[in-house]
Amino acid sequence: MRFAAIVSAFLGLAACVWAETILVKVGEGGGLTFSPESVTVKQDDVIAFQFLSKNHSVTQSSFADPCTRLTTPTLGIDSDYQPVPANATMVPQWSFTVVNATAPLWFYCKQGAHCKAGMVFAVNPNAERTFEAFKSKATGATPSSSTGSSSTGSVPSPSASTNPSDGATLGSNPSGFAGIITLAAIFAVSVL
Repeated sequence: MRFAAIVSAFLGLAACVWAETILVKVGEGGGLTFSPESVTVKQDDVIAFQFLSKNHSVTQSSFADPCTRLTTPTLGIDSDYQPVPANATMVPQWSFTVVNATAPLWFYCKQGAHCKAGMVFAVNPNAERTFEAFKSKATGATPSSSTGSSSTGSVPSPSASTNPSDGATLGSNPSGFAGIITLAAIFAVSVL
């Protein structure tokens, strides 16, 4: 019994060590961009968004409705607005951990017309639901590939519990957090 507990603790720690942190720059160069626009990640990877200019958000949507916050089956996560003053020496960072990477996740900036200008982001897009088709839907262009019609995945609000059978899920830090999250803090939380 004790051996099983030690092995379990070791495997949990090993998963945290092998998990990667992927940095996504928001508003780089003053633009309406996520850079990169799309990432492929594994379970337990952390996606850290660094807000570099203006006032943007990272808000979860669905493939079918790119510029509207996901509400079903649960409320999608939202960084809330992260304002960055001109000439800032410290910038806000917000992150979430991918708990189940089996389905694509879709995000946009909810500020004004930023989404309709193409400020969207995808996690694990696939051949059926591509990033290009998602961005075309957001900007109102006619997509050139198959787009599907339903949202994918299930993401809990920051205070909800995660049910692994719900599809693609993720954890996040509390909405509205505008402080700097260090990799050490992310690692410490992951180990707990």
